[in-house]
Amino acid sequence: MTNFRPLDLVVLNTFVTVVDKGGFTAAADALHLAQSTVSAHMKRLEETFEQPLLQRGRKAPIPTPAGERLLSHARQMLRQNALAWQDVSDQRLDGVVRLGIPDDYVVYLPEALSEFEAQYPGVELQVDCGLSVDLVQSVRAGSLDLAITTRQPKSPGGEVLCQEPTVWAGAPGHDTQRRTPLPLAVSTDGVCIFRERALAALDAVGIPWRIAYTSASLSGLTAAVRAGLAITVLTPSMLGSDLSIIDSAEGLPELPMTEIALHRSPGRPKEAARQLALSLQAHIQARSTVDLNKAAPV
Repeated sequence: MTNFRPLDLVVLNTFVTVVDKGGFTAAADALHLAQSTVSAHMKRLEETFEQPLLQRGRKAPIPTPAGERLLSHARQMLRQNALAWQDVSDQRLDGVVRLGIPDDYVVYLPEALSEFEAQYPGVELQVDCGLSVDLVQSVRAGSLDLAITTRQPKSPGGEVLCQEPTVWAGAPGHDTQRRTPLPLAVSTDGVCIFRERALAALDAVGIPWRIAYTSASLSGLTAAVRAGLAITVLTPSMLGSDLSIIDSAEGLPELPMTEIALHRSPGRPKEAARQLALSLQAHIQARSTVDLNKAAPV
């Protein structure tokens, strides 16, 4: 019979971080370890199970079938470890936190929420995606604890977490930005500051435009842009790998900065909501440091 030795949680945490961060270097940075230490942890874990846990010859670390099974157990063990520490030290957080966020800013969520759940496994997160104007009303009514929004005249207030450039974006390989009138992919009238800014800026410099595609979701707008049907307006953090910032030499007008704000429900916040707010604040402010030179112009 196999001698089941206790597994090292530190090594398991390294394994989970390598997979989640997409590589040994990123995992080393996140864990504040030397890359050689991360490699040593993975070697020790594979020697323990006497089989590979990550597929070889791939750019990103993809678990083997055995690695997938271990990954699930490792996450559970790390969650239980966090709960044990919080229980014994009387620092455990429980309850439900309701967070609202626009579809445009879902890019901010996965990593930040994953880290929060790992740190506070006793907290249940409920995420509601919607329009900024609706999310602000929901926070004020108390049906949401927190909301991240694009600050605009119809959704004012909140704590500004960061400012991002507002840019024109198109698909590489298309000359959509040179068409007349300029075809635009924008959100519904009256609910999106990006649409209002784009039209006002074009009118101010006399560039004719037409609404070619309307959608309430970022995925719908970017699909039209990818196909070369239109260009759109967004922030660099919303750019996918298949869209690029349109070079200023194309003659499109400059757009004002966009403010991303955090709204909290009235009254004394729950401790879990307060901790989530601090986590989101740190994550968004770190992410908002955007290097525009990395976005290739169309």
